[in-house]
Amino acid sequence: MVDRGASNSDVPDDWLSHPDPVLALNLMGTFDWDLDAGAFHMDAKAHEIFDVRPEEYDGRPESLSGRVPPMEGYRLDAMVSQALKDGSENYGAYFRIRLRDGTLRWTHTQGYIRRDATGRPYRVIGIVRDATRELDEISSRTEQAALDEVRRRQANVVQVVTAALAHARTVQDVIDVLEDTDGLTHLGATSLVMGLVEAGRVRMVAAGPEDSYVPGTRITRLDVKYPMNEVVRHLAPHFIESPEEFAESYPLLWPHITDLKITSAAYLPLIVQARPIGAMGLLYNDRRGFTSEERDILIALGSSIAQSLQRAMFYEQEKDLAEGLQQAMLPRSIPSVPGADIAVRYRAASFGGSLGRDIGGDWYDLIPLPGGRVGAVIGDVQGHDTHAAAVMGQLRIVLKAYATEGHTPATVMARASAFLHELDTDRFATCLYAEADLSTGVVQAVRAGHIDPLMRHTDGSCHRVTVEGGLPLGLSAEFGGLEYPVTTLEMFPGQTLLLCTDGLIEQPGADLDDGMRTLRTLIATGPDDVDDLADRLIDVAEERGGDDDVALLLLRRRSRTAEPGGRLQQHVAPGDPEALTEARHMIGAAVRTWGARDRADEIELVADELITNALMHTEGSAIVTLRALAGSERRLRVEVEDSSSALPRRREAGEAGVSGRGLLLVDRLTDVWGVEARGGGKCVWCEFVLPGAGAS
Repeated sequence: MVDRGASNSDVPDDWLSHPDPVLALNLMGTFDWDLDAGAFHMDAKAHEIFDVRPEEYDGRPESLSGRVPPMEGYRLDAMVSQALKDGSENYGAYFRIRLRDGTLRWTHTQGYIRRDATGRPYRVIGIVRDATRELDEISSRTEQAALDEVRRRQANVVQVVTAALAHARTVQDVIDVLEDTDGLTHLGATSLVMGLVEAGRVRMVAAGPEDSYVPGTRITRLDVKYPMNEVVRHLAPHFIESPEEFAESYPLLWPHITDLKITSAAYLPLIVQARPIGAMGLLYNDRRGFTSEERDILIALGSSIAQSLQRAMFYEQEKDLAEGLQQAMLPRSIPSVPGADIAVRYRAASFGGSLGRDIGGDWYDLIPLPGGRVGAVIGDVQGHDTHAAAVMGQLRIVLKAYATEGHTPATVMARASAFLHELDTDRFATCLYAEADLSTGVVQAVRAGHIDPLMRHTDGSCHRVTVEGGLPLGLSAEFGGLEYPVTTLEMFPGQTLLLCTDGLIEQPGADLDDGMRTLRTLIATGPDDVDDLADRLIDVAEERGGDDDVALLLLRRRSRTAEPGGRLQQHVAPGDPEALTEARHMIGAAVRTWGARDRADEIELVADELITNALMHTEGSAIVTLRALAGSERRLRVEVEDSSSALPRRREAGEAGVSGRGLLLVDRLTDVWGVEARGGGKCVWCEFVLPGAGAS
């Protein structure tokens, strides 16, 4: 019970340090609970009452949970929470604790609630005492008083069990609550059996004590003469008041359960909205018969359990649907990519029991591309519901389609944003797309409002890779900002690129920077194998829990050899010096990786000249493409495409001229070059035979 009648006494702030001697004389322990800090301080007598040694207690109330049985804990938490919420000045409650030797002992606590000027509780100070003798004395005074106490506890059964069932999410959770030793003690039963109605049959889901299963009863037809089947058919409870009545009513079942020494039983139909969903049996070996009050309590209990079961069944159905939809939206398998080790993981969100919300919009994808390239995608659609998952599935498909069509990373992201905007949904999505050439190690990344990737080096160190970003998908199209700058980086053999959603980084009570530092530490100290590392990161996320799902993709480069058909591409817009710098970085990385160091100066000079000409003499941007060609001799091909159809002209530069030498340089330094029409524009190309080239 919670006693709210008395007013709050004047208790000094240092009361725990100087307790009233009268309390000690009356064998009362004292406690001081700081609600803001979560600290729960107890004196020596309180430690003795809880049977907890000082060195075993760390000052947190959760540390006492091992001494308080779950059923008692649910009831006590509910009572104290209500007193804190409704403005009470104090509360009092009897509860049982489990001592070190396993026995149960009644205890009483009285707490005084301190509140600030706004009425917010910030501190609880009080006493705790052994109530065993008190309750024994009350029980021994008169038989009537004992009977009243029994009735009170019986009336509390539904409340206690219902409070415990409120935490049950699945059918097995419901069964566990009822089969728990404390749960059966409250019910007064020796064992419990339960069956669910499925397709015109009763399927046993709880079969009483261990080794008490009756062969042939796992799944039975409704018309079989068993007690659970009968209460389902008749929609009425059946109370069996003696062993003789049990043996006479159910001669097929009784011989199999005689070893249980059953003296009475109560079989209850579990009914929801006038429809039976199952039945439950409570078996007793220490009583005969049921009073009218006991029958009413058990019937009410059956109704509460039926509601919990239906809620659990709905949860499991929606969870199965959500998981099935989520798995259908994610790639069924990740393709094997030569020159790379890949690991992907997904973890669904945990929402503290909310139904139908274990689904989200996080996704990953790996897209094999021509020329030894691969596209890695990580994304997160706003929301945690089936709509978010459906939008995620569509986005994943179109991103893969745009990438495999050969579009540049920036174009892939811009088209995906336009697609999401045209869906006319209120959802947006963050995304990171990285296109890696595994032969050169050049990675071109674009980011749409997503968190940056991480790079783990061969020595185990890890750093955050800064990728320039644009608006999230859907929003960039709505606000007319479809520009997604490309960041070019080089990935050396043995390095690992990590892409993830924010569910892996976010931690309760910490900002994203702290979460990112923690993640970097986990990666740096994690195992070398990408699968083992992915498992560790997901395990940490699972232990931490949280209300967001997690998608994770790890890509490790392990190839040092350029593969025939390698291809890199970069857009360079007019007036964009950073794009020009990134193009030069891409060319330099390709030259080093493709074994063209001896001709590096020539290749970089010619490529720079062609890009500069395209930007100076046309009005649009230039598209730079590098290809590693195989054949009788290894060659590197440079292509610069622009939107002008005007062909380049070779001009003679005067002695003081500063221009006109571009094509002359191209002609002198390359092995072959030419011009070809491309749609409404043209492409100027040139090829270099690589040193030491032989038969491929």
